[in-house]
Amino acid sequence: MSSIAIITARGGSKRIPGKNIKEFLGKPIICYSIEAAVSSGLFDEVMVSTDDEAIAEIAKKSGASVPFMRSDKTADDYATTDDVLMEVLEAYERSGKTFDYMACIYPTAPFVTAEKLKAAMELLIEKDASGVMPVVRFSFPPQRGMSVRDGKLIYCYPENAMKRSQDLEPMYHDCGQFYCYHVERYRACRGDLPDGYVPIIVPETEVQDIDNPSDWKLAEIKYQMMGRKS
Repeated sequence: MSSIAIITARGGSKRIPGKNIKEFLGKPIICYSIEAAVSSGLFDEVMVSTDDEAIAEIAKKSGASVPFMRSDKTADDYATTDDVLMEVLEAYERSGKTFDYMACIYPTAPFVTAEKLKAAMELLIEKDASGVMPVVRFSFPPQRGMSVRDGKLIYCYPENAMKRSQDLEPMYHDCGQFYCYHVERYRACRGDLPDGYVPIIVPETEVQDIDNPSDWKLAEIKYQMMGRKS
């Protein structure tokens, strides 16, 4: 049984310049993803898919391999994560390497830990699942969300307007940190898993989208909080 961790790190970021290698509490943010994958001991290969030489250099110094640079096709603004993963798997196959399991880890995900990766991979195998995804519960029920129409607030789902929060089904969203896959099933459907994902529920204090400088500061605060708890 073999496995690979693929960290997807395209160069360039308009909202946060150099985002994937910007210092996060003292070291390039991509290092957290690499170190979690390496220290987990789960993977035969921990690699970074990038089109950027500076990212590649930092990745190699942090313990990841960069056996090839990302193609122009998967480095443009329209390429999906699935395009990148398929390119990586196909490139390894051409060199004679195949894998049974795969983790796709984002480069700006400092909340990913070796323990979370281990839990996800164990669940993937134990449940004979095609994919595992970490999710976080919405802090406010989306069923009671509102829109602005003609300058006024309108309930999107009026039938839920007067319902108590605790009477509504909990809803979750993707943490945007990592995904674990059964490679053969993933490749058969290019990531559009017909049987869906098994969830791992992550606390809100360990989840933060990082799209702008304010998000970055919040992520650093949450990361420091997480460190104090562990």
